[in-house]
Amino acid sequence: MVRNGSLAKKKAVDATDYTRIANSPSFQELIKKKYAFIIPMSLFFMVFYFTLPVLTSYTTFLNKPAIGSISWAWLFASAQFIMTWSLCMIYSKRAAKFDVMVEKIIQENKV
Repeated sequence: MVRNGSLAKKKAVDATDYTRIANSPSFQELIKKKYAFIIPMSLFFMVFYFTLPVLTSYTTFLNKPAIGSISWAWLFASAQFIMTWSLCMIYSKRAAKFDVMVEKIIQENKV
């Protein structure tokens, strides 16, 4: 049994013009800001992450002691954990800004 509220909600969703929303300036701004954040952060993460195995495979620099008997490889590996947590916190804060932009888009395009 379909209730009237559910049917009205379904009709409202069906009536949404997604092409108009996707072409709206506010949606385009959201996409632009997301790409401007996500692409550089992803590239940084990938380069930082794959640097450790590449350097340990092809150089001996990371095998040298950094602090006492702790090698540079251990410091670099530990830095990867710190970097991962840091990027997670940065993304969470930025995602909150993206959510505000999304709410604005939703309000602009209510049926």
